[in-house]
Amino acid sequence: MSRTPSLLVLAAVALLAAACSGPFLLLPGGELEGEVAPVPTDWSFTDEISTIQIETNPSDPYSVNIWATAMDGALYLHAGANRATWVEYLEADPRLRIKVEEALYELAATRVTEEAEFGRFADAYERKYGVRPRNENVSEVYLLRLEAR
Repeated sequence: MSRTPSLLVLAAVALLAAACSGPFLLLPGGELEGEVAPVPTDWSFTDEISTIQIETNPSDPYSVNIWATAMDGALYLHAGANRATWVEYLEADPRLRIKVEEALYELAATRVTEEAEFGRFADAYERKYGVRPRNENVSEVYLLRLEAR
């Protein structure tokens, strides 16, 4: 059995990923491209959008695809108990940009520490994605509220 087709597929995927500035499927990317838009006061339009892109670490942009949930006029990102690279970057510098469809928004992230807010978020998350967050202990998870800078 020849390995050439597998290598060609891997090379094609690598070229596609390199051609994109933003994230590609599960692979992180760099700076997101698009026009910066005014920050909306109501994020409910994202209820119909499963995945958005976020860009952290402004000095050396790092972007990923992620689920987002709108609630109480803000947009929320949930990393669970996973202290992912993007979470580490936001802890160091809360500024981020998100891309929803073709629009970019410049925001800041604040970690949620109140149980009541997390409970309302978990309900909204379940309505949108059909499952509850795996861990609902707010002191053990990374839930970030996004707001205008």
